[in-house]
This record gives sequence, C-alpha cells and structure tokens, in this order.
Amino acid sequence: MNLTELLPVEYSCPWCGEPNETLIDPTGGDRQDYVEDCAACCRPSTISVRIDGGGVPTVVVEPES
Repeated sequence: MNLTELLPVEYSCPWCGEPNETLIDPTGGDRQDYVEDCAACCRPSTISVRIDGGGVPTVVVEPES
C-alpha cells in the first residue's frame, strides 16, 4: 500500500442515517479523531479512526454534542 494515498471510508450519519464518505490520511497516525459535518443534514459528528498494523482503518462515528 502506498502510504501517501487517502483511504475512502463510508459511514452512516448518526443523526439522519444518510451515507457519507470520509477520506483517511494514513500518514496522520494510527489514531485520529476529528469532527465532520454530514453532507445531507449538516449536523456534526465525531469520527474516530484507528489504523491497524496492516493499514486497514476502523471508523467509529458518534453525534457531536
């Protein structure tokens, strides 16, 4: 895997359930947390990314309070 490539990951908005996509930068570290607005309802969600030793991301999305 080329570590300079952004990894697209799909998730459902915790507010409205609509599908969204985020791009993960694997060079940002194996633990990343940020806030992103839903493309459909515009409400903010906290996105927590964990990248395993093989470069595979796991994403947990929660509503931003």
